[in-house]
Amino acid sequence: MDQNQIIEQGTKVYSRPRLMDDRNMHYCPGCSHGVVHKLVSEILDEMGLEDTAVGIAPVGCAVFAYHYIDIDWVEAAHGRAPAVATAVKRLDPSRAVFTYQGDGDLAAIGTAETIHAANRGENIVIIFINNGIYGMTGGQMAPTTLEGMKTATTPYGRRVELNGYPLNITPLLAMLPGTSYVTRQSVHTAASVRKCKSALKKAFEAVMAGKGTAVVEVVSTCSSGWKMSPAKANEWMEENMFPAYPLGDLKPLE
Repeated sequence: MDQNQIIEQGTKVYSRPRLMDDRNMHYCPGCSHGVVHKLVSEILDEMGLEDTAVGIAPVGCAVFAYHYIDIDWVEAAHGRAPAVATAVKRLDPSRAVFTYQGDGDLAAIGTAETIHAANRGENIVIIFINNGIYGMTGGQMAPTTLEGMKTATTPYGRRVELNGYPLNITPLLAMLPGTSYVTRQSVHTAASVRKCKSALKKAFEAVMAGKGTAVVEVVSTCSSGWKMSPAKANEWMEENMFPAYPLGDLKPLE
């Protein structure tokens, strides 16, 4: 029985999210970006936010996010996505505004914009992809790179006395009075994908209800930057990233 026959008989169980464009992604095999894109597409569709959503595309691996999700997008300079999102939301409060940022974009050049937007309680969703490395530009050390982790600029491992400690920025955001919901998730298993989708939906519900900034960190892999196969990268993430960046709600939604 071919696929068309299965669909005709009403047993279709999966399809491409309606808001995702039918084109090949540029992400590396095993990358978490594609999964998160899928979840965002599904949530915006299910919540009826297709015509009101505005995504703020970053500088980094997800710089071409606007190629994949068929909503309105604004391109932001490196690290400035929360500032741009603030402007969009304040100009039109009916919009469902979200940023989509990597750890270098959010926790390095964009640290000030991120912290101050969250402290003000801007009604935006901040989606934070944390793979502990600069993926797009060659695998250099990022603020979230773990102690002892090898990168292109720390070939012998990150040394605290030279490079400082990893920046665990999400707990800092959870402490701010302007944040309504802060959580840390992953998408490396089917169960984790379901949990991440639930978290993202809570985040959009919070900001659309005017409760303040919602932050969803997704601890991710970077197979190419880590110089590992996708399967090995998932194992390394579980063994090393999760102890440093434990999953779960850091600030539950009230």
